[in-house]
Parts: sequence; structure tokens; C-alpha cells
Amino acid sequence: MSEKVEKKNKLAIIAWSGTVDKLYPVAILSSAAAAGGWEVEVFFTFWGLNAIRKEMLNAPPKISADFAEYGPAVAQAIKQMNFPAWHELLRQAKAMGNVRVYACSTTMEMFGIKDKSALADFVDDVVGAATFLERAKDAAVTLFI
Repeated sequence: MSEKVEKKNKLAIIAWSGTVDKLYPVAILSSAAAAGGWEVEVFFTFWGLNAIRKEMLNAPPKISADFAEYGPAVAQAIKQMNFPAWHELLRQAKAMGNVRVYACSTTMEMFGIKDKSALADFVDDVVGAATFLERAKDAAVTLFI
């Protein structure tokens, strides 16, 4: 018998990709939800987790191979707009509202990342998939980016 879960104004995002064309939507959607008073749960795993390692935050941005031909134009547009880096937008979202950022414990182990100190300062906790799912189960919107 399944448990009925009441959905609320909550956004859950599984951030799987480490390319800026995917990381920007994670940050922008988190910001929009936070501005609207929504709760936000973001779970960084695989290449998304790699992108939140401290040494990767200021590395040259990578774009998905599917859209590589647009990379220079996108980079130029971001520069012309004086748009903040995706991770700065995520920091702003956290400052604005109830946004929690998690790192996947299994991916950390797989990548040889010993503890949270190796990750961006905006990471709230290191959790497993089961913990994230429990925290995200009442989200009205769930995205895999």
C-alpha cells in the first residue's frame, strides 16, 4: 500500500551534469523557486558533483558536446550581460530563500573525495540517494538536469 504524500511548493533537482549549459538552469531555477518562496533541494551527483569541487568552481567552463558549436557565443553573451557564474547564482539563491544543497556520498567515494571540505562552501551536507529521496519526496516539481 502506497503512502499518500502531500505535495508542496518545493523544487527538487538532481544535478547530474557538470557543463555550464546544465548548471546555469540548476542555479536559475533554484533562484526563481527561492524568490517565489519555494523550498529547494539540490542533489549534486556524478559530473555535477565534480563541478562543485572547490578547484573546479573557477575552472574554464565546459559546455555539453551536443552544443559545443554554441559555446563561444554563449560565453560571449554571458560576458556581455555581466551575468554571474552559475555557482554565484546558486549562492544568491541560498541567501534569498530555503535552498539546500547536497553532495552525493557514493559519488564522493567513487571520485576519491574524502570530505565536504573539498567542496564549495554552499554545500549543506553530504548524503546518500535514499536520504535525498526522503527529503525530496514531497516536491511539487522534480528535475533531473
